[in-house]
Amino acid sequence: MSEQFLPISREEIYERDWERPDFILVSGDAYVDHPSFGAAIIGRQLEAYGFKVGIIAQPDWKNINEFQKLGRPALGFLVTAGNIDSMVNHYTVAKKKRKTDAYSPGGRTGLRPDRATVIYTRMIKKAYPELPVILGGVEASLRRMGHYDYWNDKILPSILLDSEADLLIYGMGEKTVIEVAEAMESGLKAEDLIYIRGTVYKTKNINNPEDTIILPPFKNIVADKRTFAESFMTQYRNTDPISAKALAEPYPDWYVVQNPPSEPLSSDEFDMIYRLPFTRNYHPVYEKAGGVPAISEVKFSLISSRGCFGGCSFCSLHFHQGRTIQTRSSDAVVEEAEVIINDPDFKGYIHDVGGPTANFRQKACHKQLKQGTCLDRQCLFPQPCENLIVDHSSYLNLLRRLRKLDGVKKVFIRSGIRYDYLLADPRGDTFFEELCQHHISGQLKVAPEHSAPAVLKNMGKPDKKIYLDFKKKYKAINEKFGREQYLVPYFMSSHPGSDLEAAVELAVFIRNHEHQPEQVQDFYPTPGTLSTCMFNSELDPRTMRPLYVPKSPHEKAMQRALIQFRNPKNYKLVYEALKKTGRMDLIGYGRRCLIKPPSGKKMKQKTSKNKMKTGSSNAAKDK
Repeated sequence: MSEQFLPISREEIYERDWERPDFILVSGDAYVDHPSFGAAIIGRQLEAYGFKVGIIAQPDWKNINEFQKLGRPALGFLVTAGNIDSMVNHYTVAKKKRKTDAYSPGGRTGLRPDRATVIYTRMIKKAYPELPVILGGVEASLRRMGHYDYWNDKILPSILLDSEADLLIYGMGEKTVIEVAEAMESGLKAEDLIYIRGTVYKTKNINNPEDTIILPPFKNIVADKRTFAESFMTQYRNTDPISAKALAEPYPDWYVVQNPPSEPLSSDEFDMIYRLPFTRNYHPVYEKAGGVPAISEVKFSLISSRGCFGGCSFCSLHFHQGRTIQTRSSDAVVEEAEVIINDPDFKGYIHDVGGPTANFRQKACHKQLKQGTCLDRQCLFPQPCENLIVDHSSYLNLLRRLRKLDGVKKVFIRSGIRYDYLLADPRGDTFFEELCQHHISGQLKVAPEHSAPAVLKNMGKPDKKIYLDFKKKYKAINEKFGREQYLVPYFMSSHPGSDLEAAVELAVFIRNHEHQPEQVQDFYPTPGTLSTCMFNSELDPRTMRPLYVPKSPHEKAMQRALIQFRNPKNYKLVYEALKKTGRMDLIGYGRRCLIKPPSGKKMKQKTSKNKMKTGSSNAAKDK
């Protein structure tokens, strides 16, 4: 571990005998020098290649002097909003201000602006109009082309134009940032860097129109939702490093051009990045404020992979990290574990070993290595592809090695487990059994998300039967080993395609299987996801078929309440939803009922043949 942070003040720059930094990295997060924080990775990566990097973390965006406090960098500025989109960081799905910010000292809110990438860049351009500004991070990556913005309920232009920046790096960026930095060091200007993979640039003229897909003009995607959906799907199909083409989006004065994605990291490259000399903590300047809360979730966790071929419609990983799995070697992960074991605060518990999906540790199939991921097929949906390689052996061997380390009491898995992938393992239940025996802290969290077939189809999630098969086997394995461990399923309300009838169906499913969800995730239309495109366009962009989208706050409240129908606070909303959907058969005192009748009222008995038929039909449907 390093004992020296990247400099955040002129004093720290002078301590290193620098005249000035080559790059200044401006971040919306507090400075945490840990590989779970993007700004730290990019800063350390540049340092490893010989560049001098200073950090300005959470500057006062109203004060131009804040952006000048490290002086004028030799090559330029790098800007990121932080680990999370600044709007998601600030607002709940109901567009209410969040009360805490885990990425700020003491969990304080208000230390970064809304749309931080844009605001920071404009202030830098005022301070140093002649210097290039390069954007990166999740906020820039997912807003790199024209995109739907939930908070404004509008299609916004590429953040490259909106911010007046010079270049944008999308994806994880470690390879790309070095190529950009070395080109700038050689004397090239930002406007010359039109050839680098993993970048987005603006230009008056397209150099290679025959190799570039021209997207609909920005004015057209603003004017017509179908055109927006078509443009989105073109982008969605061009995210693979092997098969992707360059994309160009026309604006009145510019083309915004997206080069194909950067090549995935090899295992050796991935290992090298995580071996960089991180201090693995927040900068001491935050100690008085109580530190930075986000470090507690990751300080004793291990990243083993990147990317995800799960294909959930509501996830932005497809656009940011991609579907290709990138894996660290087991030796490197064990080596990092040995480092954290020596931390004085380590109590013997490794909190997590995983990535976006913990049990993905290899490419999806052999074909993917030469031809890239399939453009119009998913690896796991609606069923696992016949070419899918289902193999937990590498992950299992890694977990076994970690369990044997001196000083380790328990190795937990808290990253998502894809249960349909787990059940498809042809090698049997070995991984499943060791998961239950060694890697669960009393509860395993999984995400079936819904039960209605139409909603699951829109989500890209497996049929409820797969979840129930998993639930049954999970129970049997825990009983086999005498473990009292529970399954905690996550469900999502108000996803595109979910009407009130589907929400009632989910409530009945929860009743039938005796789940009591403590938390409900209301669908959040964040940039860069298939589901967000559905939300805005009210079309399924894969088929262009119309789609019902719940948008009114009241209906969304009813759908959310139905998932927690047992909570007395939700009674009125649940009653209203059942009445609206004609499901009064679910109000009463029987075991099949969700809620009791209103106080002092008796439910009428169904005596007519028609009502009896309706009741029987609902009972059959609800099984």
